[in-house]
Amino acid sequence: MYDIVFISYQEPDADENYAKLKARFPLAKRIHGVKGIHQAHIAAAKKCFTNMFWIVDGDAHIVDEFNFDYEVPNHQLDHVHVWRARNAVNALVYGYGGVKLFPRQMTLDMDISKPDMTTSISRKFKAVQELANITAFNTDPFNTWKGAFRECCKLASHVIDRQKDVETEKRLNTWCTRGKTNPFGEYAIRGAIEGKAYGEKHKHSPDDLRKINDFDWLMEQFND
Repeated sequence: MYDIVFISYQEPDADENYAKLKARFPLAKRIHGVKGIHQAHIAAAKKCFTNMFWIVDGDAHIVDEFNFDYEVPNHQLDHVHVWRARNAVNALVYGYGGVKLFPRQMTLDMDISKPDMTTSISRKFKAVQELANITAFNTDPFNTWKGAFRECCKLASHVIDRQKDVETEKRLNTWCTRGKTNPFGEYAIRGAIEGKAYGEKHKHSPDDLRKINDFDWLMEQFND
């Protein structure tokens, strides 16, 4: 019913993940190498012809039970929909890295100044309580650290609209303490701790928070 777009940038397993997606859903499209998270999603929207469109991240492994067959009610065509994903490092299950369903025109018109891309499209949000994928971001040291740093910065700085404090603290604690024995788990914990500290320090500085969407800047922080 809606176009499916796979967005990848530098994920080591992106080609393999896209091939698996295409095998099940042959009409899926791909956007690759567009610099900037907001810009990549705008490019994805431009490639679509349906009023809503699916987004699959480059590190997502779609579970067998998920079929992209959801139909949006007319009164929710201006909502951002986010499905649940299981974190490959710490086993958290929530919207981090989850499959998303976006309104096309609102994506084209999004506010690119906000650090959290998903909540920059619409203030109307629906969390769909169905598991869609595994977020397998732990493919190498940098990508693992980067994923944890960005997410925990956003959690700690409270830039995500409608986040709940108790739930946020539980997630931050899990990110910062669990999964060390999983592949590249130590980099996830390091990234989480450093991202949390950065988010808390700069929570009142939008300019500093926007830096987490600059992958060159993130590489510099990782190397430091």
